[in-house]
Amino acid sequence: MKVQANAADEMLVALYAQGNNEAFDILLNRYKDRLYTYIYYTVRNEELAEDIFQETFTKAIVTIQQGRYNENGKFPAWLTRIAHNLIIDCFRQEKQENLVSCDEEERNLLNNIHLSEGTVESEIVNHQILADVRRLMKHLPDEQREVVHMRFYQDLSFKEIAEMTGVSINTSLGRMRYAILNLRRMAEKHGIALTVD
Repeated sequence: MKVQANAADEMLVALYAQGNNEAFDILLNRYKDRLYTYIYYTVRNEELAEDIFQETFTKAIVTIQQGRYNENGKFPAWLTRIAHNLIIDCFRQEKQENLVSCDEEERNLLNNIHLSEGTVESEIVNHQILADVRRLMKHLPDEQREVVHMRFYQDLSFKEIAEMTGVSINTSLGRMRYAILNLRRMAEKHGIALTVD
């Protein structure tokens, strides 16, 4: 089905959720410049801005595909909020990395299993999810499998992936989007849960 370029955001989101990838391409083209500008002028670092930009659209793709998008009439504000949260996370991580190291007594106090966020059970579940994803990845087309592996298992930015594979950042993002779609379809078909409830 051919999608009208001037269709409302909500219609495009609904069409994309039903599997029409052209609808998401229109949304991407409609908001990419404004979103990137917002991110760049907040972080003032081109490479970091590109990473956050790509991560924002990846999160948007996953959320829409999971059927969790419900921001009626506010798609650009929703995208900006995702980007804003990623920027905050980035600043928090940077702040933690720059903290002065504490002395041995403080370190032992903070290195307490009862203060740990993760549990043995969550580690086992995460390990199982990663194993399931690896198994499903074998059935992806080579280009999609490559970008998923580079992004999630080698922790490369979309800019690095684009440079290493000789394609544009948008092409890398597109391959990731199709890979996520395909992984979800395969997981649903085989009754595999890829998220922790």
